[in-house]
Amino acid sequence: MLIPTNGATTETIIKGSRFKAESFIVQSQQEVRDLIKSQKKRYPDATHVCHAFISGKNAEVMGMSDDGEPGGTAGRPMLDVLKGSGITNILVTVTRWFGGTLLGTGGLVHAYGDAVKSVLAETPTEELVQKSSFSLKCDYQQYQVIKKIFENFTVSCIAEDFAEEITISGQIPTSESDKFSAEIFEKTNGKVTVSLQNL
Repeated sequence: MLIPTNGATTETIIKGSRFKAESFIVQSQQEVRDLIKSQKKRYPDATHVCHAFISGKNAEVMGMSDDGEPGGTAGRPMLDVLKGSGITNILVTVTRWFGGTLLGTGGLVHAYGDAVKSVLAETPTEELVQKSSFSLKCDYQQYQVIKKIFENFTVSCIAEDFAEEITISGQIPTSESDKFSAEIFEKTNGKVTVSLQNL
């Protein structure tokens, strides 16, 4: 399963109609609703703002809208392309400005499906990895030892707070988390324990 690491935008013009496809990273249906609302505000002159989204670790949540296009000509083909991509936590909107020539149902299905294909080709993705968040407290001496250990693991989103003690938090792939906390415990002679939580 893949997840987007950034959004992308592509545009196509078919028989005078302009189709602008945009991809977004989403984690929840609420984010989807908020983004759709802001897209409609952003393009008040557009004829339609259609969308499809997939989210969840197993791509279990999905939805779509034709936004006034004939039923099944926009949202459905968009969602079909998304489902075939193996990407989750993604929303794609296709904004259409009508150019005066009717495309017919077959033409619309192709136009919306192709718009999603084009924006997915530009959307950077990475493998979805189950991550855990970690936090630990250490003194200034242990800090150097711990930073050295970090080099052997895939840690990300690191935040450090320097007070009397140093608090370090971040994320690590769950598959590495046990080894990571065991190594820190061992190298600091049992003085530093890592607290872990699955994300």
